[in-house]
Amino acid sequence: MKAAWYERKGAARDVLVIGEMPTPRPAANEVLVEIRASGINPSDTKGRGGARGNSVMPFERIVPHQDGAGMIVAVGEAVPQSRIGERVWVYEAQLGRPSGTAAQYATVPASKAVLLPDNVSFEEGACLGVPALTAHRCVFADGSVDGRTVLVTGGAGAVGFYAIQFAKHGGATVLATVSSPTQAEVAFRAGADFVINRREKDVAAEARRLLSTEERCIDRVIDVAFGENLGTTLKLLKPGGVISTYSSDAVSEPVLPYWELVMLNATIHFVLVYVMDEKAHGEAVKLTSAGLRDGWLKHNLAGVFPLERLAEAHELVESGGATGKVVVGLGADQVHVGRA
Repeated sequence: MKAAWYERKGAARDVLVIGEMPTPRPAANEVLVEIRASGINPSDTKGRGGARGNSVMPFERIVPHQDGAGMIVAVGEAVPQSRIGERVWVYEAQLGRPSGTAAQYATVPASKAVLLPDNVSFEEGACLGVPALTAHRCVFADGSVDGRTVLVTGGAGAVGFYAIQFAKHGGATVLATVSSPTQAEVAFRAGADFVINRREKDVAAEARRLLSTEERCIDRVIDVAFGENLGTTLKLLKPGGVISTYSSDAVSEPVLPYWELVMLNATIHFVLVYVMDEKAHGEAVKLTSAGLRDGWLKHNLAGVFPLERLAEAHELVESGGATGKVVVGLGADQVHVGRA
């Protein structure tokens, strides 16, 4: 089968190899998926690049990417034969394993291959996984958002786009921050009630204006840049409010204003999909599947690249220039970059 891999960590163009390798066979409780589309997450590029000084290779050869979509073509022992032929989206394919979805075929635990409705393309299915499950956990880890006001920072990003939709589906009023007019369109498309361009407006002042209040007005913050946004968050968060954060790249070791947080009786909920428990995964998969089945869950496809241009796709993710999820189309013969 055709696949991409690396045997040392480093820059995408230096370490990624495209070539042939044996097609894997599913072990017990696994399925073999013919991958039609493979999604790239920041954790994939950071893992390949050796982020935060982590240059150790956990396996001699790594086929990257956690997310993807395709069709089950074989099953291992204890998996019903009836699953063969299912269209599926897969998540955490490379978690604790050497091989992910950047290949024509991938084996994954059967529980991590989830039915993909016929009305959802494989490219859209590859947008799910890490972003959708992260977004669900951020929105609902601390209970219902019905009647609450939720602020989603980075509302046009892969996680933020799903977080807006989950929060709206849960009955919240949703504000989102973006950094360009194009991103504002994406956030509104996800269903945000209000969108604030953080490069043009004071986010705290604009949020109060939009909500017609001078008081603290946000019950829950879904935050892509915890350290960088903390000052603004503390101006808006209501007493008893929640900051649910999944990233803090710009300020990787933020200093916490302890007493201010204590006086707000604030909760800080750190979310990392790879260490979420089984119950959290199950709840996230259940609502994601319902959104796909019922047609209300939209997708933000930033671009589709052929496998031969994987390094370019990784660089786009690393540059921060992609609005949404960058996907590799297995067998794709041209690059498409834009908003789906």
